[in-house]
Amino acid sequence: MSVGEPYDGTGAPVALRRPVRRVVSLVPSLTETVAATAPGTLVGATRWCTHPPGLEAERVRGTKNPDVRRIRDLGPDLVIANKEENRELDVRRLREAGTPVWVTVIENVEQALRSMRRLFEEALGVPVPGWWEGARAAFAAPPPAPLARAAVCVWRDPWMVVGRSNFASDVLRHAGAANVFQEHEGRYPRVGLDEIRDSGADLVVLPDEPYPFSADDGPEEFGERARLVTGRLLTWYGPSLTSALPLLRGELGFGDRPAV
Repeated sequence: MSVGEPYDGTGAPVALRRPVRRVVSLVPSLTETVAATAPGTLVGATRWCTHPPGLEAERVRGTKNPDVRRIRDLGPDLVIANKEENRELDVRRLREAGTPVWVTVIENVEQALRSMRRLFEEALGVPVPGWWEGARAAFAAPPPAPLARAAVCVWRDPWMVVGRSNFASDVLRHAGAANVFQEHEGRYPRVGLDEIRDSGADLVVLPDEPYPFSADDGPEEFGERARLVTGRLLTWYGPSLTSALPLLRGELGFGDRPAV
């Protein structure tokens, strides 16, 4: 690694084109983050990048099947990816074509905050924004004693849940619930429906993404334990972190109940 050359979350050196004025984001959370922090730099994003609404950036297909050729043609100074959400194959193809790629690694809230700060200061070359300070303050207190045990479903047929070393589990802890599958060997394990029902969970959390659980799709399997929640509150890191906890607590049914 050359002197002064930054490295991304995986430890890979990134030969940045300075100044960074053209960015393609392949991560919905980070698309919102860049739009709020370095407005006007985004020239490309995935079709899953729904925030901010009305974002004027070319859509380069999805997180798992980005249009690598079109991304190269956009001439970005930087492409932002995530180890979990994007394929190593696509990252490698972009790098082999001479396109700088910054890969983030995010498994908990503290890591997300550190990763975003490095993205701002070392990759984008912009000041740390006020909303980042707000997010840090919102999660500064240690997680409370859990009010409930919860299973978090992310897909059905086959059923999949949030498992170990997962950002969503950490957000859930801060909101006051313990993930019953936290010790599972998989990060998003496939489990049987009966395994979820018999897991000891007081709540079965059904986010509206990546699978679009809704009032007519999901709660019927778990009865009164089912909780439909906004997926962005649970799985997105970025500006949404500033207000995620009280909103998520409300959707889980905790309201203003204190931790026990």
